[in-house]
Amino acid sequence: MSLFKQPKIRTRFAPSPTGYLHVGGLRTALYSYLFAKQKKGKFILRIEDTDQTRAVYGAVENLLQALTWAGLTVDEGIIEKNGKTAEKGRFGPYKQSKRLKIYQKYAQKLLKTGQAYYCFCSPSRLETLRHQQEQAKQPTRYDGHCRHSSEEEINQKLKTNQPRVIRMKVPENQTLEFTDGVRGQLTFNTKDIDDQILIKSDGYPTYHLASVVDDHLMGISHIIRGEEWLSSTPKHILLYLALAWPVPNFVHLPLLLNPDKSKLSKRQGDVAVEDYRRQGYLPEALINFVALLGWNPGTDQELFSLAELIEKFNLNKINKSGAIFDLKKLDWMNSQYLKKIAPARFAELAKPFLQKRFPQFDFNNQQIPLAEILALEQTRISRLDQLGTETEFFFNAELTYPPELLIWKKSSAAATRKNLTLLTERLVNCPETDWTIAKLEEQIKQLITANNLTNGELLWPMRVALTGQAKSPPPFEVAMILGPERTLKRLTIANKKLAE
Repeated sequence: MSLFKQPKIRTRFAPSPTGYLHVGGLRTALYSYLFAKQKKGKFILRIEDTDQTRAVYGAVENLLQALTWAGLTVDEGIIEKNGKTAEKGRFGPYKQSKRLKIYQKYAQKLLKTGQAYYCFCSPSRLETLRHQQEQAKQPTRYDGHCRHSSEEEINQKLKTNQPRVIRMKVPENQTLEFTDGVRGQLTFNTKDIDDQILIKSDGYPTYHLASVVDDHLMGISHIIRGEEWLSSTPKHILLYLALAWPVPNFVHLPLLLNPDKSKLSKRQGDVAVEDYRRQGYLPEALINFVALLGWNPGTDQELFSLAELIEKFNLNKINKSGAIFDLKKLDWMNSQYLKKIAPARFAELAKPFLQKRFPQFDFNNQQIPLAEILALEQTRISRLDQLGTETEFFFNAELTYPPELLIWKKSSAAATRKNLTLLTERLVNCPETDWTIAKLEEQIKQLITANNLTNGELLWPMRVALTGQAKSPPPFEVAMILGPERTLKRLTIANKKLAE
């Protein structure tokens, strides 16, 4: 069962449609995608929806949107076509709920070969058994009560249609070995493995049977999944052996952890891809970040394009220990990507976030230099939903701030009014052709020198008058973007505030 033994590489991502895509699921999909692409193989998307009680309406569509947004193209399986879900490939159906007859076929085969059996135990008996085992501090497991029922007894119960399940007849006290792509050689004893249910009383298969049957029939060579499935792998291998099928390669990924080493869960913060998309993380940044959660390229390089990840990814370099989900690292990484993108794309990405933050503002007004405004924040933010935090004064018609904020340190209201008047008079006479950052800075500094002022005595009230904030981009840049009319209006309002 060595790694890379299959001649044709086929990986799969097989989520349940129970909600938005978890970042852990994104990592599983990403690693499966990277490995398949690197080996010129196929990446398949299968939907495991046999538990219809947990299925969420629209979850499959949301899943496809998330994968598409992240740049992970599905080669085969469930795809999006003309705005609807469709199937692509010759091994379908790719939704388990449409494959029930297939699972029944192989369950019946296991019954005929004596490797499975009917279990008629009632829920009350199983609950009593579980309680007794807990009281005795024993592992809770099925006791094999129906394992040795006679053929006559079984047939009689089948004729009267008694509720039943089909269980796997796990071999007794056998050693089972396999190689995991992350943890290496592992050994299990079948005495520790329960007689798992294969077909539930409602006729639906359990995950164990359905996933094994599907992975075999769909030719999956490498099963890459979370480590929570590691304990189930011996059960799956037993099914492969019972059905005389080759065993695929298994790769179990380490858990994603919060900084306090607890398992990453929505109880402690955002965990869905949609959450990060809504906050304004770029897909390339999230993919880059997620790729490094458990995989180490062995170099100091931290920023990777998807093409570089495909080239450099190596299953053998996946860590065994849990990976810390460091939000500060994600913020840093996203800021690096934001700085690099072209202004036109930045403006396109930014507009929806700004429209949400400032619904009253007319973003179609061609006189507003949106590109210049965005340039002030592109290198300062780590997420797109932070847009407008430092530049909201551009989008608000009126600024709200206390008059005393205009006064520089030990200066006075009267002196500040005088300085604002000097500034206003100078800028009124400034030709529009000179309304540039360099020209504005030159004129205002000449004004400071000519009137024996300090920079703070003039630039501080100018900053506050134009932005309403103590911290903002440089006032020359702000004035240039606001333009003469809005700049002069705000200086006049500030002067009046101090006179009141």
